[in-house]
Amino acid sequence: MQPDSMRITRITVWQMDLPLSQPYYLSGGRLRFDRLDSTFVRIDTDAGLSGWGEACPWGHTYLPAHGPGVRAGIETLAPALIGLDPRGIDHLNAVMDVTLPAHPYVKSAVDIAAWDIFGQAAGMPVWQCLGGGGNGGISGGESSSATPVAVNSSISTGTPDEMIALIRAASADGYRTHSAKIGGSDPALDIARMDAISAALPAGENVTFDVNRAWQPATAISVLNSVASRDWVEQPCETLDQCATVAARVPQPIMLDECMHTLQDHLDAWRLGACQGVKVKPNRLGGLTRARQVRDLGVALGWQMHIEDVGGSALADTAAIHLAASTPDANRLASWLCHYHLSSDPVPGQGARNHGGFATPPSTPGLGVRPDEDRLGTPVAIYE
Repeated sequence: MQPDSMRITRITVWQMDLPLSQPYYLSGGRLRFDRLDSTFVRIDTDAGLSGWGEACPWGHTYLPAHGPGVRAGIETLAPALIGLDPRGIDHLNAVMDVTLPAHPYVKSAVDIAAWDIFGQAAGMPVWQCLGGGGNGGISGGESSSATPVAVNSSISTGTPDEMIALIRAASADGYRTHSAKIGGSDPALDIARMDAISAALPAGENVTFDVNRAWQPATAISVLNSVASRDWVEQPCETLDQCATVAARVPQPIMLDECMHTLQDHLDAWRLGACQGVKVKPNRLGGLTRARQVRDLGVALGWQMHIEDVGGSALADTAAIHLAASTPDANRLASWLCHYHLSSDPVPGQGARNHGGFATPPSTPGLGVRPDEDRLGTPVAIYE
């Protein structure tokens, strides 16, 4: 039974460096990443329930977000949040937006922690709170477990042979969907990568070619009209308008990612006919509340969506997989799990993990993930 009243009494913040198991390259190799700066947040309440969230930008060169900014923003938000009922999640977000306009990545960990508390108070897993019906399907009966979500590999930029070898290794781990990073200063090499990967892809597997906004529109149009592949192409150019120009002139379906920060961006993409699908990332959008809004818009528009987070441990991954599992099958593509690229694990054995190419969120109330505080170390801030 839910308590009649509940108030936030304390917000505790930890910082943790998450080293990548090997260097990671994006955008034709022009961006390199060796570690992630992650922020963990625990919200405590006077009802004895606590919720956890994580915000982890992918470095500071990938998006307009960085780890220290998360913690500075929470310092600004915390006084306005103490005393609120975390179950009133829309109100909580409204207070955060008034206290600190924009900066959605700052708010994501707080929002996710509130969903964790909401699910615990309701006695339901977050995937069910977000509208999921479980693996019983539309015509099935009651289900006690979530729909498994296909997971995709992330293939770092390299020569065609190097990338094919990485795809084969991922296939051996159960992945059937691959995100191959291309783009750079050599269009002929990108054409060779795409043609070689498409030709080598095993039956039953598929690939998205992720450019990470590296191309100018003319380059994108030239490359994409020179290859045989008709697979998804993700974020070919920097801006939404540039991607819309490309989408109207190439035969491949376009997926948008880095230029999609708000619900308005997604409405503009639909108005421009700029894509057939999007990446939905709670950390970039401001948490599960904003990500759910975008997901629901995508369902209404008939888009297909990869629902995953920007980066982080299995805590951040699991929050995104809760949302993915609550999304209709026809609109849900595979989800990436960042924690498989890390050499440390602050939530060992917990959350959504890859099992034969699929990840399933916990069915215990809330998120179902609790970090090991000994692994997190000493908090960097406590607000009460």
